[in-house]
Amino acid sequence: MSTLNNSYQEAVETVRKLIKGIDTAMFTTISPEGLVSRPMKTQEVEFDGDLWFLTKKDTSKFDEILHDPRVNVVYADKSYVSIRGVAKIVNDVAKKKEYWNPGYEAFLKTSYDDPEVILIQVHAEAAEYWKSGNLAEKASYMFKRITNQDTEHSNLNQTVELD
Repeated sequence: MSTLNNSYQEAVETVRKLIKGIDTAMFTTISPEGLVSRPMKTQEVEFDGDLWFLTKKDTSKFDEILHDPRVNVVYADKSYVSIRGVAKIVNDVAKKKEYWNPGYEAFLKTSYDDPEVILIQVHAEAAEYWKSGNLAEKASYMFKRITNQDTEHSNLNQTVELD
């Protein structure tokens, strides 16, 4: 794995391209018992360093974020992206309305202006990703890994700093 020293904008663009079109992520919080992951739908906005999620206050993730705002969000499709960040509870009716759609009304059984509905804003600090690459690239990478050769310059697994 290597860490890129890209500019902030290049790092954001890399992550944006990798997660574009993946609407469900595994959202991990820290509970008193340990780590807890659950699938959540990401809001359909261009990634700019922040991720947005809608939920209700009567969920464990609400209390977990209040207790410890460190979270991890994982996307998996053709590539795998793990985003480490800090979550913040946002209760902005205009922003909730902006992200609201009829699917939420059915799923949450309420409307965007319900005071129990909240937004979770995740400010990304870093992202590690694994590109699927072509078969030859993957085979070469895995061979180098198992034979303890340098994989530092491979682009299949990278970490980008976002903060």
